[in-house]
Amino acid sequence: MVATPIGNLADMTLRAFAALSRCDLVLAEDTRVTGSLLAAYGISKKLVSLREHNEREMAERVIGWLQEGQCIVQVSDAGTPGISDPGARLAAAVWEAGLKVCPLPGPSAVVTAMSAAGLETGQFQFAGFLPPKSGARKKRLESWLNADYAVICYEAPHRILDCVTDAVAVYGSERRLILARELTKTFETFIRTSAGELLEIIKTDSNQQRGECVLIIDAAPAKEEEDEVPAATLQLLSQLIASMPIKQASGIVAEFSGVARKKLYELALEMKKNAESDEN
Repeated sequence: MVATPIGNLADMTLRAFAALSRCDLVLAEDTRVTGSLLAAYGISKKLVSLREHNEREMAERVIGWLQEGQCIVQVSDAGTPGISDPGARLAAAVWEAGLKVCPLPGPSAVVTAMSAAGLETGQFQFAGFLPPKSGARKKRLESWLNADYAVICYEAPHRILDCVTDAVAVYGSERRLILARELTKTFETFIRTSAGELLEIIKTDSNQQRGECVLIIDAAPAKEEEDEVPAATLQLLSQLIASMPIKQASGIVAEFSGVARKKLYELALEMKKNAESDEN
């Protein structure tokens, strides 16, 4: 499994170049695209089409070639095979046949976008392509409404406006989004802003609806704890600590009020301290 450039041809790794130069044949998503890539590096190889619709069928043939001792390279049109591109089914079939699958790491739009996004969260989920229809897309977006991690999606340029429109409908205008477009290419663009502002930018600049798009949804803002405790809750707590241990009183009030036990315990300690000061 060989990763190939997602835009800039200089991103081809030395291992990828060596593998493509020495292999017996190359499995390509689009033989024309891969043929142009190989030509740019002066490599001439037999190319066989392996696409999503024929991946299961081709897997049997590939296993046969491997069993004959041939060295085979799998590439997608750009980036890493098996990541929202053909390759995963083939890899599974090869493993199940008792043969080895060797990954040659390299360009990936997911990691490339995340590395420059400047998000503080150490966690992210790759969601691939979102559903093309608005209803299903909104449902998927809603599943990340309170996510404490970033979510990375691929989106087609002709759907990016509708996608961000749905994001504003689900998250509101303040949720931070990042649009990474045409990564590693001449017109590479990063837009880091609120969902509402991103929507306006896309609406007014048709260039933002062109090329390959990666959309990053930032983690939901952390919910602030409620500082105020209802007066009735404080009164009940005050009455209980007069006749029972603070820990027990805090637990009882927490159960009936919904206020955090820790917060009530701290308030009870303060009440007790103030009561003792008044007595002195």
